[in-house]
Parts: sequence; structure tokens; C-alpha cells
Amino acid sequence: MSTPRTVERAFEAALYDTTDDALDIAASLLAADPAADAELAGRGEEFVATAWRRGWQPADLVRIVRRELDDVHVALVAALIRAQAPHDRARGPRWAAQLDGVRDADGTAPPRTDRFSHATAVLELYRLLLRLPALEPLDAGEAGQAPRRGREGRPESRALARIRALLAKAEATGYPEEAEALSAKAQELMARHSVDEALLAAQAHAPSPDAPGACRIGVEAPYEQAKAVLLDAVADANHCRAVWNEPLGFSTVVGFEADLEAVELLYTSLLVQAEGAMTKAEATQRAGGRKRTKTFRQSFLAAYAYRAGTRLRAAAEQATAESGTATGVDLLPVLASREVAVTDRLERMFPETTTTRLRGAGDEAGWTEGTRAADRARVGRRRPLT
Repeated sequence: MSTPRTVERAFEAALYDTTDDALDIAASLLAADPAADAELAGRGEEFVATAWRRGWQPADLVRIVRRELDDVHVALVAALIRAQAPHDRARGPRWAAQLDGVRDADGTAPPRTDRFSHATAVLELYRLLLRLPALEPLDAGEAGQAPRRGREGRPESRALARIRALLAKAEATGYPEEAEALSAKAQELMARHSVDEALLAAQAHAPSPDAPGACRIGVEAPYEQAKAVLLDAVADANHCRAVWNEPLGFSTVVGFEADLEAVELLYTSLLVQAEGAMTKAEATQRAGGRKRTKTFRQSFLAAYAYRAGTRLRAAAEQATAESGTATGVDLLPVLASREVAVTDRLERMFPETTTTRLRGAGDEAGWTEGTRAADRARVGRRRPLT
């Protein structure tokens, strides 16, 4: 039997028949033919390339495999992504950063056990890759848009570096008041940085090369609905729009590049702060004899998202108003034109969206504690630390 034929027979048995018996038969075929390994790996790289053509990106692929399968499958897909990358075209800085993340997360080859177990894991992974749905393309060129100005050749701005440092300190401190002040200063800098970017584009006296882009941010279980609400609030406060894909575990955020970077940073930081505060609040509740942990956590995060969103918007509006006063520029037309561009991109990517009600947020103690935590992490204007 030829090696390609071994792989074809295995695929015919396992990929289009989802029963365990079919999987066992296919894995046995592959385990008995070591010469088929190279062909099997090559076919996996083809599955990865097909996923790219269907709108997926490296971080998306790793996230869905981790969500649906096990660690061994994550190692396998990471190895396939690394192997396929040299044969792929250049896709920009965000894509390159995701590839670096894949390399950093798993720089070694996937563990090999017996041949049958390895073949089984590979086929389980390929079953998933084969059935991935098409996603909305994030690349502006693929979407028929003007190309977006990337970060090639330009280092991270001083503002973003300061924001990143402030948020790292906010996550690390054990003092709520210090975390509050650090997060406050970070949001203020984000708003001012966004205004600076908008003014630079408006003063170019030509069609801006900086068109709205998009990125996907994982919204992981558990309590993913409350987390999606928090991400939506962060996006809204930073001139972006977010659309949640619940079945696939991510939100797509649309906005200008500097704002997308700000959203990624602030959402990640607030989520870390929220989960830390929730753990402490839950411990206090349990010490008092409370046992309804799940409902408490869901309500806590829902309240945190609601309260933080209110304060984020207020902080951003104040910082924007102060920037307009300081520069003597009427910012409303500038920001309005960018908002129109973001909305236009969003509506073309997602012509049909629906809203959903936040579920499971009826725990009074959880809501109260979540609101208090958001107050402590609030991002309104505060005096900078000295």
C-alpha cells in the first residue's frame, strides 16, 4: 500500500465519520505505516493554510483547539502553525505577534507516546480543523478595504509603553486605592493617545492611510457573557465596537489601530483585577457560610462590567474634552468622522447582529461586591501618583 493511500484511507474512515470505531480504524492504519508520517503532517499544514483562507488567525486556531480538545491537540496545532509559517505570505505585525505567541507558548515538538495514541490525537485535531466555519476576514485587503497602516518600522509609542507599565502595576499591587489611581491614569492616557492619533490623521490634508482595522479577543469560559459585556464596555469607551461570537469564544473588535491596542491592554488588565477582587470577595462570603459560588461569581462580574463601563465612558469623555481645550481644536468633527468609519467597517463585516440579555446575574451579594470592586478599579480622572 502506498503512503499517500494510507493517509487517504485513514481520512476516508475518520474525518467524514465521527464515530469512535471509525477513529480507531483510521488510527490503526496510520500507526501501522511509519512512512505515512510525513504525508500526514503535510496534510495538516494544508488544513492550517485552509483555515487562514477561511478567515482564521493563529491565535484563533490555538484558542478553538484549546476550547474543544486537550493539551496534546494544542501542542499539535502549534507545531503545524510553526511548520506552515515559512511557506505563508507576510501578513502584517499583528499576525507576526500571534506567531511569536505560538512559538513562546509551545516551543517544543508535541509529545509522542505510542503510535496509535499519536495518530488518534492527530485525527481528532484534523476532524476539528476540517469543520471550522468561515470567519469574517480581519485583513483590510481581504475585506476589500484600503490597507490599514500597520506598526512595521515604528516602535511602540511612548504613550502605549506608559499605559502598559501603569496597568502592569495596577494588576500587581495589593492596594485597591493604588490600583484605582494607576488604572485611572492609564485610561486618561488612552483617551489622549486616541485624540493625538485622530488629530495627526486629520492634519494630513489627504485621505488617511489609517483605516479602521479589526482584531479578535478571546472571551473564555466560565462566565463568558459577563466578560463579553466588560470587553464591549472597554471597546465603547475607546472608540471601538465589539461583536461577540459566543459559540467560538471570542469578540471581534473594530476600530483604529491605536484604539485596538488600548482595548486589548485595558480589557486584559481589568479582567485580571476583577478576577483578583472576585476571589477575595468570594473568600469573605464563604467564610460567612455562603456556598452559592457560581451565582455569586456571575453576578459579581456582571456588576463589575456594568459599573466599569459607566466609569470608562465618563473618564474618556472628560479626557477628550480636556484635550480639545488644550489644543484649541474642535474634536467633534474629527472623532465623528472616525466613528462613522468604524461603524461602516463593522456593518460590512457584520450585516446582521442580535442582542442578548445578560443571564444569571440575580445574586444580590455578588452584584454589590462587583460594583464595589469596579468602584475601586474605576478609571475616572484622578491625581497621578508621585
